[in-house]
Amino acid sequence: MNATSALTTPPGLAARLAVFAAGCRDGVPEEVTADATGRILDFLGNCLAALGPDTGERDEAAPHRAALRTARRSGGHPEAGVIGTGDRFPADRAALVNGTLAHALDFDDTHLPSVLHPTAAVLPAALAVAEAEGADGAALTAALAAGGEICVRLGMASYDPALRNSVFFERGLHATSICGTVGAAVASAMLLGLSAEGIADAIGIACSMGAGVIEANRTGGSVKRVHCGWAAHCGVTAAQLAAEGVTGPPTVIEGRFGFLAAFLGDQWHAEPLTEGLDAMHDTANWQYLRTVYKPYPSNHFTHPGIDCALALRARGLDPDTIATAELGVAGAPRRTIGEPREEKARPRTPYHAKFSGPYTVAAALLAGENSGLGLHLADFSPGAFEDPRRRALAARVEVVRDAVCDDEFPHAFSAVLRVTTQDGTRWEHRVPGSRGGPAAPLTPEELETKYRLGAEPVLGAGRAQQLAAYVRVLPGAGKGCARELVDGCRPEVPEPPEVPEPSRG
Repeated sequence: MNATSALTTPPGLAARLAVFAAGCRDGVPEEVTADATGRILDFLGNCLAALGPDTGERDEAAPHRAALRTARRSGGHPEAGVIGTGDRFPADRAALVNGTLAHALDFDDTHLPSVLHPTAAVLPAALAVAEAEGADGAALTAALAAGGEICVRLGMASYDPALRNSVFFERGLHATSICGTVGAAVASAMLLGLSAEGIADAIGIACSMGAGVIEANRTGGSVKRVHCGWAAHCGVTAAQLAAEGVTGPPTVIEGRFGFLAAFLGDQWHAEPLTEGLDAMHDTANWQYLRTVYKPYPSNHFTHPGIDCALALRARGLDPDTIATAELGVAGAPRRTIGEPREEKARPRTPYHAKFSGPYTVAAALLAGENSGLGLHLADFSPGAFEDPRRRALAARVEVVRDAVCDDEFPHAFSAVLRVTTQDGTRWEHRVPGSRGGPAAPLTPEELETKYRLGAEPVLGAGRAQQLAAYVRVLPGAGKGCARELVDGCRPEVPEPPEVPEPSRG
């Protein structure tokens, strides 16, 4: 390429995304900062809940425990802490463990229509690098916002209107870990102080690192819970390599052998990557703001069925009288929560049950007083999972494809539940979108309840409240706030960090 053509060639997509990210250091809209703060609180609550008593785990093979032991064996400079422990590791290892914790319960937020979990992949990287670099709260929240935005925009590029689904999912690829690696690299590079050119290199490096397949959603296995941790770990490493001079291809996203073509073939669209990117002062252009919170600790595709079951129970349906039940959902969710039929009717482990339409419907119909916002961690404990009533009821639930739900997916997760009782009475309830989704977002009080139920069993009520207060003023906190935040999550610390005064300048 000669000098003239180099001057006239438009910048690659990586460069455009990097310029946006670098610009976020100068500030993001207040609504975006507030949203990032709320996501940090939800993230911490989910991580702490994974350390609590009702995780559904009985042994030391739990992925977050395995990741912690792996990091301990690796050693290295203690740059960043692990939530809920006194351990400190190099930033990439801390990100690995915290990301695995964040995704351990499948309680983390979800973006539509990309159908991925941005915060659990991006925030562990941002938190670790912010701690290692001594960044302030404004830098941390801006990095999360920018990294989360780029993560979900990459996911949106894979949405195929004809399929009404993400091409990543159609190909068995986990968009969360693949796109999350790039978002984590962006956030890390920002906190390392890299220029726009350096951030573009971090993107280029990260595009060679993201990976993840989702067969575990269908037939079990615990590896999926490591995906967010691996994305965060790779994102930190990519940014560190860029800081040391490693470069990425300028056309790494859109090129012939680039990110989109390699993962998606010719089934991708560039428009979602750049649409509105030059006018991000307008919050309508922020896609990360459309990420929704989960009220229940299970795969998001199960949520509308849970909503239907809770509604029928509230109307007086006696679960012990059910003869048959039919859960109708869109085709793509059915493949995750309804197939293979024998696996979903009799899931192998409490975690596997989180991806089962039959089990989650049965659990919602039989949920007790300790079920949080309707279904909670205790409903996936070993005792609940092995309850003969739940397992017998789950075996009577069939998951089918519903045409109305097909039309609504993936902009909304909808469902219809039809029940026939032993005396022939028929019950039916349909939801056009799941609770917590765009049409029915969780209230601030419900989000507070979710956080409290996750954090209090580990920290106690008083310290959980103090930690929440610290998070709310985090954007105005000074340098070193990330370490105070992580230290405030340690059960053995007698006092949480003091709440800083909001920045005046």
